[in-house]
Amino acid sequence: MAAPSPGLTDSDYERLARWRYALRRFLRHSEIADRRAGVSPVQYQLLVSVRGFPEGHPRIADLAEWLQIAHQSAVGLVDRCARAGLVRRAADRRDRRGVRVVLTPRGRRVLEALALEHLSEIDRLGDAFPLPLVRGRRGRR
Repeated sequence: MAAPSPGLTDSDYERLARWRYALRRFLRHSEIADRRAGVSPVQYQLLVSVRGFPEGHPRIADLAEWLQIAHQSAVGLVDRCARAGLVRRAADRRDRRGVRVVLTPRGRRVLEALALEHLSEIDRLGDAFPLPLVRGRRGRR
């Protein structure tokens, strides 16, 4: 027996399609900008997560959660970023066994240039992101 239709309209599907298209345009622009700056898209995501982490310097477990990747993948990513001179590991002041991830001066420079470009692209896309996607609500959050 088929589940009852939730009553989605053509407009609902159009909003979803437009949002997905705008998201893909942003991600494509981001991928090109990241590579032009000499980092991979996932390295940029790590840098912005380190800088934007609300509780100070993140642990690798925090980065794994924020990037939605496995812990061992986050370890490998931090290793690659450290070899590239973008981040470094630092002792956790509260937990002697813990390690925090910190941007290096080079990482801060790369991130700032890319963040400005990403914010500019978000502004350029403007209302292409019809948020929230909750039915019956309009506008941005």
